Amino acid sequence: MKINGEGQASVLSNDDYAKIRKQIKSKKYKLLLDIAWYTGERWGALVQLKVDDCYNPDGSPRDCINFRGSTRKATPDGKRTTRQVPVHQVLLESLLAYKHDSTSPWMFGDRTGDKPITLRWADMILRAAVEKAGLAAKGISTHSTRRTFITKLHRNGTDLYTIKKITGHKDFKALERYVEIDSDRVKGAIAAL
Repeated sequence: MKINGEGQASVLSNDDYAKIRKQIKSKKYKLLLDIAWYTGERWGALVQLKVDDCYNPDGSPRDCINFRGSTRKATPDGKRTTRQVPVHQVLLESLLAYKHDSTSPWMFGDRTGDKPITLRWADMILRAAVEKAGLAAKGISTHSTRRTFITKLHRNGTDLYTIKKITGHKDFKALERYVEIDSDRVKGAIAAL
């Protein structure tokens, strides 16, 4: 668990996510959390999404969210790759319900609309919602949605090769740090021998 910025970000339950989401009043920032939850992308790339990464020219949501390579974390060899994530049905509904600022190219523009909000601002929004939801002691950070996304895929039986493809990880060593294995799963594996 992450405590005072140290350790792994906590994996969220569906209930934790619902409690946090309920505390976010802005539709814009609810959508930010939804995109994080249903794509597993890092928040540094989320805040830099442009409207055309999520919506077609006619205003309808795209089939995939497009995370441009220039906004994503570089691999150890310094390369940045574009990642496209299919839109989950629940996320599609959030995208359909959201009315973005037509004067800004950014999904999550700052007050002027000239630039995206900062990662620090997004982190403050999440932390405030976590606090209001009574979950501050759990070690939740912006990285929790990524860890949760990957752990849920693994728990649902998705093989690591597919998870690696979905998340954009280049190797299994980096990916395995995200998968949380609970003690009941370990006990069940031993019991199945």
